[in-house]
Amino acid sequence: MRLSRYFLPVLKENPSEAQIVSHRLMLRAGMIKQAAAGIYSWLPLGFKVLRKLENIVHEEQIRAGHIPIQMPILQSADLWRESGRYDDYGQEMLRMQDRHGRDMLYTPTAEELVTDIFRGHVSSYKDLPLTLYQIQWKFRDEIRPRFGVMRGREFYMKDGYNFDLTKEDALHAYNRHLVSYLRTYERMGLQAIPMRADSGPIGGDDTHEFLVLADTGESEVFYDSAVTDIRLGERDIDYDDKAQCQAIMEEFTSLYARTDETHDEALFQQVPEERRRSARGIEVGQIFYFGTKYSEPMGATVQGPDGKQVPVHMGSHGIGVSRLIGAIIEASHDDKGIIWPEGVTPFHCGIVNLKQGDDEADAACDKIYKALTALELEPLYDDRNERAGGKFATMDLIGLPWRITVGPRGLKNGVVELTSRRTGESEELSPEAAVTRIAEIYERSV
Repeated sequence: MRLSRYFLPVLKENPSEAQIVSHRLMLRAGMIKQAAAGIYSWLPLGFKVLRKLENIVHEEQIRAGHIPIQMPILQSADLWRESGRYDDYGQEMLRMQDRHGRDMLYTPTAEELVTDIFRGHVSSYKDLPLTLYQIQWKFRDEIRPRFGVMRGREFYMKDGYNFDLTKEDALHAYNRHLVSYLRTYERMGLQAIPMRADSGPIGGDDTHEFLVLADTGESEVFYDSAVTDIRLGERDIDYDDKAQCQAIMEEFTSLYARTDETHDEALFQQVPEERRRSARGIEVGQIFYFGTKYSEPMGATVQGPDGKQVPVHMGSHGIGVSRLIGAIIEASHDDKGIIWPEGVTPFHCGIVNLKQGDDEADAACDKIYKALTALELEPLYDDRNERAGGKFATMDLIGLPWRITVGPRGLKNGVVELTSRRTGESEELSPEAAVTRIAEIYERSV
């Protein structure tokens, strides 16, 4: 993409309404624009990152054997009355009536709707296990929406639902989701720690939240610092292997890590003093096992091996896709702007032409641009007739991990400058070598 043809409405000043770094930088980098309190339009740069995260979530869900579907944003209140949650959910649920006077609601979550799908089509234990998931817009009418996409009213979320014959099978689904989430977050350049949490209005006894440590987090968390040294890495995972998934679950959750709602000071004191930590965390996902909480009242049963009807065991599992963008920025920025991890960057690198209109510089930039594009990489070429300082400031603000700077002086010596956004370090390379280096970086990051 050539920046002269792109829609990137960056702001020079910090917006007064933005209270935290991610909100401020998303507005300044032209990623979002507020449409109403807690509701945002996603502009091209922000939408591009949103789609990158969505694709990673899809890939890891499908790798784990989960099946994508799409459910409607509006639901009938009748299903929620069946489960008993319609009156219990509270004012965060946006309720309305259609022209026929039927009670409707804007989806805050979809346990009832997916249970209705299941009971209408699955009748035998032979069709189990089954996990269905979607990535869809949701709405919760927060009393005080703030912090941009971190605590908005409308948000983009992956929600998945497992259906299993027994509690043992459902707990394997729980572990499978935990492992797939760990892989998902690591691909995004994040360390999200699974912490014992409160189930809230979803219900159930077994639940973990995934939290990214950040000063602006909404949750107070307590943890053993050793948990931050664990990585899933490049392990070969067999998601059908119950023992392997259970072992990984125990590895990542045996050390103390809890949100303030479930914090146990007596247990915390058993952690060696030098490893006890308290901090703030941003929730980016949560997994639940809630047994037959929805299947029993809604009649989601299957015929078991003995011919008897039994309610299925269920769980639900969410990742806040739009919220993740804010979390990544909170965890990865400096005073100049965003620093995108390679796995989620909207463009793989920036190309800055220091002297637009110079024949040699223009030709070199075009050649680099075409070479990167031919390798199926996406560069953002700043071909505007602007000062070099302004071009550098824009690149720093939007946070592309790598920048290739091209100018007449360097070209006389046959080199361009390759700069790392994260470290600020630069090296001079031939244009061909710079292209090769970028290709190698992204080949390693896949």
